[in-house]
Amino acid sequence: MENNRRNFLKSGALMGTSLLASAAFGSVPAIAAVSQGRALPPADMKRRVLGSGSNRIEVSALGLGCMGMSYHRSYIPERKYMMALLRKAVDMGINFFDTAEAYGPFLNEELVGEALRPVRKDIILCTKFGFNIANGKLVGTNSKPSHIREVVEQSLKRLKTDYIDLLYQHRVDPAVPMEVVAGTVKDLIKEGKVKHFGLSEANAASIRKAHAIQPVTALQSEFSLMTRQPQQGVIPVCEELGIGFVPYSPLSRGFLSGYINERTKYNPDNDNRPTLPRYQPDAIRANWIMIETLADFGNQRGLTAAQVALAWLLAQKPWIVPIPGTTKPAHLQENLWSADYTFTGNELAELTATLSKITVTGERYTGVQAQQTNK
Repeated sequence: MENNRRNFLKSGALMGTSLLASAAFGSVPAIAAVSQGRALPPADMKRRVLGSGSNRIEVSALGLGCMGMSYHRSYIPERKYMMALLRKAVDMGINFFDTAEAYGPFLNEELVGEALRPVRKDIILCTKFGFNIANGKLVGTNSKPSHIREVVEQSLKRLKTDYIDLLYQHRVDPAVPMEVVAGTVKDLIKEGKVKHFGLSEANAASIRKAHAIQPVTALQSEFSLMTRQPQQGVIPVCEELGIGFVPYSPLSRGFLSGYINERTKYNPDNDNRPTLPRYQPDAIRANWIMIETLADFGNQRGLTAAQVALAWLLAQKPWIVPIPGTTKPAHLQENLWSADYTFTGNELAELTATLSKITVTGERYTGVQAQQTNK
């Protein structure tokens, strides 16, 4: 297994280098076009629909999770490169961007708002409320109506816009009835400050309560080949109610790309992975069979492990839109190419059956983080 791991990482690094070179050669005209307000996404970029009826939005088949550009991924890249990456994403056809006040905190909204301001009318901009923030730390949930309104006003300023396309409750607040939360967002929609309502890590009961007051456009929760619980819980409810599903961490915080191994070093001051059981060395070694399985499938079809993992998610439902994050143009292009692969029925069934035999080692969250999920 050790030789397989080294060979996989070596070939992946070589591919990433070539992707980066091809992306870089085309970056200057793309960024110039966006900076002048002329976003020209490729005509063949696939689109999907989240939500239904008047609450539906059309988005690119994959969105871009922006958190790691500012927060929780050990290093923070230079701002100018992340500005360029965000603008490049628009040129490549992405119109669905995800951020939150909690990311930084605040820094990520400021970055996204500044970078995408020239093409604001051409994109779907998503952010979140739901936490108390003090001294740069998240200190518990807060979805009181007055707090929701305060967060929205501050987010609008940081995002340099006068409306939020999709506003999520970041985590369910057990102290505030879901009907009250949904009613507050409904009022913000009537006022034109918000276009659509979303939930994050809510359970079936919470989804139904919210949807009865203000139709929910999308549910965002962790969903990947490492975290498949939504298939038995909330995804059927979303299908029943016509709610889109947005998987965050679709590559399991980088693990399914194959670029994380048991020797990976994290900055504990800006990364939650050192505290999560799934990213401990023993768990990574135990779970590496997942990477080998994805690589074996992908090698026969010209795909990387990450592309297979994302294509698998896209194949589950036509209204699932993953939002992988990245700070590198090469990985951005790699992720987008996953939308071009279509499984045959037999391929999907056989791969799913093989992956289902793998027992994942390590919980995704512990402690307070675990308590705040799927409420």
